Amino acid sequence: MSNKRGYDYFEALHGLSKFSLQAAELLKKTISDFNVENLEEKIREMHNIEHSADIAKHDMIEHLVKEFLPPIEREDIISVAQQIDDVTDSVEDVLMCIDIFNVQKIRPEIPKFTDTIVDCCKSMYVGVEELRNFKKSKKLHSEVVEVNRLEEEGDALYINGVRNLYKNTTDAVELMVWTEIYRKLEKCCDACEDVANEIESIVMKNS
Repeated sequence: MSNKRGYDYFEALHGLSKFSLQAAELLKKTISDFNVENLEEKIREMHNIEHSADIAKHDMIEHLVKEFLPPIEREDIISVAQQIDDVTDSVEDVLMCIDIFNVQKIRPEIPKFTDTIVDCCKSMYVGVEELRNFKKSKKLHSEVVEVNRLEEEGDALYINGVRNLYKNTTDAVELMVWTEIYRKLEKCCDACEDVANEIESIVMKNS
């Protein structure tokens, strides 16, 4: 499946997944050491990651348009690239949501959620890296399975977090704010699973 000449689509996809991982790590760092005064700076950092990812994706698509014989189907390359981009966007959305709602303090269970998102992006990153040599890879299947497991972990964190929120909070604004933030956090894990499922589909089609 490697493309030995010209543009390297597998390397490009791997680069996109690296942006997702960088975004997740920045989110984790921002949450674990949360300071409202530093939030604007962190949002700029996050936007720079997201913007760089967009540029890289557009560059890849420009090459793909001119490509005579891509290593896998064009539709598959575009699909997995867009889904990886969705991961980066979803992570940025969490930070934007915290800013928009003027959150002053992070709930104590949220760092565990960001840990899970980072782990999810790490497994996705390895899975995308292994896509190039999927027939010989000893890691690809296990990383896809791990992303699926972590997505389920994210579901549990979402359900338990929202349940505890509604058990222990009566303030309507706080309920609205944190329900939305939890939804954004869960979406990050869902987006990683979409990438893993797409990779699995590509492997099946090319086996």
